[in-house]
Amino acid sequence: MKISLYRILISLAGAGALMAFPGCGGGNPATGKGNVLHLANGTEPSDLDPQTITGRPESTIVRALMEGLVTPDPKTLEPRPGQAERWEISEDGLVYTFYLRPGAKWSNGDPVTAPDFVGSYRRMLTPSLASQYAYQLFLVNNAEAYHKGEISDFAEVGFKALDDRTLEITLDHPTGYFLNVLIHTSWYPVHLPTVEKFGGLERQGTRWTRPENYVGNGPFLLEEWTPNQHIDVVRNPLYWDAANVKLDGARFYPIENADTEERMFRTGQLDVTRALPLNKIDEYRENHQDVLQVDDFFVSAYYRINVNRPQLSDPRVRRALALAIDRTGLTQEVQRGTKTPAFSLTPPLPQFEPPVVFEDNLDRARELLAEAGFPNGEGLPRIEILYPTSDSGRIITEALQAMWRNGLNIDVALYNQEFKVYLQSMTNQDYDVAWSAWGGDYADPMTFLDTMVTDGGNNRTGWSNAAYDQLIEDVQSVTDPVHRAELFIEMERIIGKDVPIIPLYFYTSVYAKNPEVKGWHGTLLDIHPLQNVWLERAAP
Repeated sequence: MKISLYRILISLAGAGALMAFPGCGGGNPATGKGNVLHLANGTEPSDLDPQTITGRPESTIVRALMEGLVTPDPKTLEPRPGQAERWEISEDGLVYTFYLRPGAKWSNGDPVTAPDFVGSYRRMLTPSLASQYAYQLFLVNNAEAYHKGEISDFAEVGFKALDDRTLEITLDHPTGYFLNVLIHTSWYPVHLPTVEKFGGLERQGTRWTRPENYVGNGPFLLEEWTPNQHIDVVRNPLYWDAANVKLDGARFYPIENADTEERMFRTGQLDVTRALPLNKIDEYRENHQDVLQVDDFFVSAYYRINVNRPQLSDPRVRRALALAIDRTGLTQEVQRGTKTPAFSLTPPLPQFEPPVVFEDNLDRARELLAEAGFPNGEGLPRIEILYPTSDSGRIITEALQAMWRNGLNIDVALYNQEFKVYLQSMTNQDYDVAWSAWGGDYADPMTFLDTMVTDGGNNRTGWSNAAYDQLIEDVQSVTDPVHRAELFIEMERIIGKDVPIIPLYFYTSVYAKNPEVKGWHGTLLDIHPLQNVWLERAAP
């Protein structure tokens, strides 16, 4: 694909973008907002139940309202004491004993207890709740067996309340990164009587998550939720570390349009954006370095492929689609150098360099398509690409549509859906090809690779490979880092052969932040604990 294509797309999407830009970060753009942080949060949250949510917009808010056994360090994300003030690990690495804080309370004044955690984990593993993150708990002895109905007595699962303040968790196998896993919202407790009161423990989407009903144990309280406008949280006086929480509150805005978000930042309505429009990034680089933030980000963007669609059931067709993408042009021209080409599912880590299992090779793509019975694309039924509504999503998907149309001579259509509907379409596998992005829940390759297990809640492709599933099983008990890496590499190679997904690019987090926001650090998982953030507002 020629570079001129991308320039045409960008020029159409960003006409007039290089206009005069008002000062940003100078003066006091947040005058009148006081000690409340105003930040963009992507789409409207689907819910605020820590055990059923799956997206970043939801988890960002839930992290302000709830807390697990550990809390992430604001700079390194290393696990620090949260609701548990300390813990012990057995010599064999299987048994973790957590000692809860005497002063840990729910926002209604009830004490946070070990039975709260045990009951919450039982809820998480109850099949009828249909939590897509239930597999996060499969590290625990017999958790998977209980979830799958192979055992019915929850007392056989490795969660035990030794007393009100002592929680014992027995793992299925030693897991050196277990404490890091605990920062994920799926490990947070819920206030069981409240959840039970508003519809029962086994249902999603009940009214317990409304502001008037919400009971949390985090640094902030849910004060107001005006759908499609904003969500307000205020400081929780019963939080165990309330004395050190400096913000009075935060307001989260569900903004899907990047241009609207950037304009709100320029006019002082936002302190932090979620992203920046592609056509504004060069302007920020040149003239507004004081507010531009570019952070490493453990996120991979890829196409999910519904392997059960007739036109996509042949792996040769799927691999042809993967090879026909110009990832360098996509990342450098379309995305203004804010992303890096992805040739594997897992992004690189300090301790893991993923193998190159995909490539940009249009000639080989055409050969594969012909081998599959579609020479020059002839006879291949239309392929539809689903993407969530956003301007940047449209620009990227249009570029990829053009690559497949022009390079492979195939019929490609696009359609977009509002985020909640889009998620449901993927869950129901009601799509041909769907743009997707996965952010690591902890800094380990497993957080990406275990999403592709057979019937996994985040697989959503219909793909199944017994050898892959066995590797996921095998790596669980491996502690040697070299051997673990070898197994991860083999998993990537299977994905490269079967092609249930097509890697596109790895993220960086590119956004704007008011210099008055302090204690906000770039982190690999884009987690910013708000209890560690404060504001130094300039005088009006």
